Amino acid sequence: MQHLGFSHKKIKIGSFDFTCCEGCQLQLANHESTLPAFLELLDIRNFREISSEKHDDYDIALVEGSITREDEVERLKTIRKNARILIAYGTCACFGGVNSLKNNFPIDETVREVYSNHSVDTLPVRKISDVVTVDFSIPGCPVSKEEVERIITSVATGSMIELPKYPVCVECKQQLNTCLFDLGEICLGPITRAGCNAVCTTGKTACLGCRGPADDINFESFMQLVADRKMSLEELDEKLGFYNCFEEFRHDKS
Repeated sequence: MQHLGFSHKKIKIGSFDFTCCEGCQLQLANHESTLPAFLELLDIRNFREISSEKHDDYDIALVEGSITREDEVERLKTIRKNARILIAYGTCACFGGVNSLKNNFPIDETVREVYSNHSVDTLPVRKISDVVTVDFSIPGCPVSKEEVERIITSVATGSMIELPKYPVCVECKQQLNTCLFDLGEICLGPITRAGCNAVCTTGKTACLGCRGPADDINFESFMQLVADRKMSLEELDEKLGFYNCFEEFRHDKS
């Protein structure tokens, strides 16, 4: 059986965490009915939520978390060197995530606020692709277990890989939800990539855009929607900056 040009029967996979809560790895390690069949495709070489074994030979490296220290930079470069394919998964890895809020303040000020006079090795937050080449990204906070399994299975079998191109609003309508704009909430669903099955908005919580921009979004019309409803541009800017997914659009606000 051939996988990625290798002759061995199972894909060797390593999962690694950097600055994060490890929620995405826990999603993948969740012992639901799909996990045993999924693991049949894989030879786990490094994944501490699943196994205590640690090996440096792997075909695919799954990387969770953002980069915030110099030692993380060197460790990530080593992982990239060892892997044939590197997949960034989770919003922190793909965009910087909540950790990026630190970048809004001077580093010295942030360290003093959190650690007082203790010396801390810390850098401005960077996403994985700022440091090494990323072959594929799977966004989400946390990621969808089903989506990660589907994508890794596609990689392993040589099938086509694709994320949804349309916005969360499509999935929200499929769930027959009342639009949160109609309930007086600023929601980033109209501009955020789908694939989460509208889990937040179905729970009446406004989308904060953890999956990043959908393809070909009409940001001008979205801004007009917010303006027409006389909603707070300051609140909108906070939501756009929460996960660091919409930095390219934040300067477009009027």
